Amino acid sequence: MTISLAAVVRAQGGPFQLEDVQVEPPRPNEVLVRIVATGMCHTDLLARDQVMPPAPPCVLGHEGSGVVEEVGAAVRSVLPGDPVVLAPASCGQCVNCLAAHPMQCRSFLGLNLRGRRPDGTTAYRGVDGTELGGHFFGQSSFSGLVVADERSVVRVRRDAPLEMLGPLGCGLQTGAGAVLNVLRPRPAGSIAIFGAGPVGLAAVMAAVVAGCRDIIVVDLHSARLQLATELGATAVYEAGDDVVERINAAVGGTDHSVDAVGLPQTVRAAVDVLNVGGSAAIVGSAGTGKEVSLNFSRLFGRTVTGVVEGDSVPGLFIPQLVDLFLAGRFPLDRLITRYELKDINLAASDSDAGRVVKPVLLH
Repeated sequence: MTISLAAVVRAQGGPFQLEDVQVEPPRPNEVLVRIVATGMCHTDLLARDQVMPPAPPCVLGHEGSGVVEEVGAAVRSVLPGDPVVLAPASCGQCVNCLAAHPMQCRSFLGLNLRGRRPDGTTAYRGVDGTELGGHFFGQSSFSGLVVADERSVVRVRRDAPLEMLGPLGCGLQTGAGAVLNVLRPRPAGSIAIFGAGPVGLAAVMAAVVAGCRDIIVVDLHSARLQLATELGATAVYEAGDDVVERINAAVGGTDHSVDAVGLPQTVRAAVDVLNVGGSAAIVGSAGTGKEVSLNFSRLFGRTVTGVVEGDSVPGLFIPQLVDLFLAGRFPLDRLITRYELKDINLAASDSDAGRVVKPVLLH
């Protein structure tokens, strides 16, 4: 066992408590990673509040970047000292994994939200030896040391700033992948993006990379709409009941849309804004148990797809996004506000209140 400082949730609703935890050495197919930084995602806060699993006590965090410390005997893709970004877990054996859609893994929920390895064990314990839920989205990067399956570990360029790259493992690959991997807009096409948080703004940056002519963004926060404009949005709208009518009046509908919010009304808007032949990617999630009502006639000639983690192959897509970032074409640094790990509860509060776009915790 190795001792690591971690932020632990011990009761529904938090707070995150900094404490020493014990971390097991890696098994043959696992990698021990020393975390440099980790993004804080809305999903972390949903789990903290028990809108979704795992149950406390647990270590959350799932946008980690760091350096490989140790590899299991069967690991071949990384070596100690390699810089890496961590991504969600996948089985590698189901029909979707084998078809190069690992983020649609048939075992995705169990592998990423159960708080345990597939065999029911955990690599994380309190100093008193009591088990802690971990392996959250393949990592639990609110710990300074994490044990991850080799499939969740993505080697990146050595000249890339690790302290900025963690969000590529979840939120940013989600938004960018929805555009580049799923919608694949043609040059000079049009796209409407609902939500200007980190996922939506990643979609904006990806739409610029794809060469979209009309990039329309809808949000409630004027500061985020301003940032969207700076990142390449050609038109922005404050959210409201008539936003679809305003967009359709301005551009006559769009070829594509992204819902990065996940509320019934934003899903409906993402469909209603489409022209015939258009496609919508639904990537936001405000929790389970909600239902969506759609105008039946708006489905004809249109495609609506629910997208998990940008439908990426992380080992291929994350390095591509790093290359775009270093070339100045995917300016993810514009989204980031840095915090020390000791200020994790402040970062959570600022994120909840919308005061920052993407908190990143430095270990």
